[in-house]
Amino acid sequence: MKLNPTEKRLFEAFSDIKVIDSHEHLAPEKERTSKNVDATFLFAWPYTATDIISAGMPRSSYAVVPSLNELYNTDIPLRERWKMIAPYLGKIRHGSYARAIYLSVKNLYGFGDINEQNFEEISNEMAKANKPGIYHRVLREKCNIQTALTQAHRTDFDLDLLVPLMPGVVWGAGWGNPRSKKDIDARAQEMGGSIRKLDDYVSLLEERLKQWKSEGVVGIKIMARPLPETSRRKALELFNKILQNPKVGLSELNPLQSYLVDSVLRICGELDLVVAVHTGMWGDFRELHPTYIIPFLIRHPNVRFDIYHAGIPYVRETALIGKNWANAWLDLCWSHIISPQMTISTLDEWIDLVPVNKIIAFGGDYGTFCVECIYGHLIMARENIARVLGRRVDDGLMTMNDAVSLAEDWFYNVPKALYRLK
Repeated sequence: MKLNPTEKRLFEAFSDIKVIDSHEHLAPEKERTSKNVDATFLFAWPYTATDIISAGMPRSSYAVVPSLNELYNTDIPLRERWKMIAPYLGKIRHGSYARAIYLSVKNLYGFGDINEQNFEEISNEMAKANKPGIYHRVLREKCNIQTALTQAHRTDFDLDLLVPLMPGVVWGAGWGNPRSKKDIDARAQEMGGSIRKLDDYVSLLEERLKQWKSEGVVGIKIMARPLPETSRRKALELFNKILQNPKVGLSELNPLQSYLVDSVLRICGELDLVVAVHTGMWGDFRELHPTYIIPFLIRHPNVRFDIYHAGIPYVRETALIGKNWANAWLDLCWSHIISPQMTISTLDEWIDLVPVNKIIAFGGDYGTFCVECIYGHLIMARENIARVLGRRVDDGLMTMNDAVSLAEDWFYNVPKALYRLK
């Protein structure tokens, strides 16, 4: 991206700023180094997967669920996997998801393109680099990331470079969403307790959250969904119904779930755990509107909420949430590669609307086999923020020192304080 002189000075200054990466899906490094990685892995994460499927590739061969994605299957020869994606790269390469990949390959491996002539050579370089220490080299040395908050449904991290945040607590088959007796029994077995009534379940849920906190977890993740109004009476009826009849299953978004989400949030407030909220982007984004979180913001004023992904495409509604509720922070994680232009205009409006100590600059939102892509994403984040702040400097709305100080807060100080990081 071509930057004007002021923007370029800011971009260069930003490379010296320490970064708290607010959102990743990195498993422990040993899972990366145990795999034979290659160039096709860079396109296997669901971001470019959705673009390639949208461009016309049959979904059957390219599942957006990583474990089902044939690009990760090294039993299939590399050249065959390359042929799966090659016809579509020209259709997506100018998109923001792909740009992060190309930037990473250029800066980490020295290749200005990824094509038929060099994909095997790039794969060889990736294989050479895929050894213990790759996380430190990419995240600390290249990105200046001090800590990355990671969601991999586990807590066995070093708690220095990677700090866990637990996803799926109140969705799917998570603790906050039992939809059958089988789910209840599984939770009881997991915690070694017995569940005879709803309050027993909530007690085990609290025990689970306390255990996670003792293992270094700094928050949980939920999703903004249109839940029914919370009612203990209705929750008791549904809980007793599934507890007493193994054949009964509950539908999604039910009053029991509403009650348990409220219980989870209450406990998080007591344990000083942040509640991160997925909003907007992904699938049927209409069901992930950020305004669905407002009732919980009101009922739990002592809980700190980290509103993910700028609420894209509902960025203005998200801005008003950050403006009106002291317990809501606004997070640009993922947004820089969803659309740089949308993120630039969003951040520019946020500065007008929202106290600047409520904004978090960066979260890569990548998985273990795409750790390189975090670097390209961070370059784009620095560019976007330099564009926004540089224009304000040129317009006389702030000084260069003001701009650098804001970037230091957004990249490091705000997320560090929000998550109580040491």
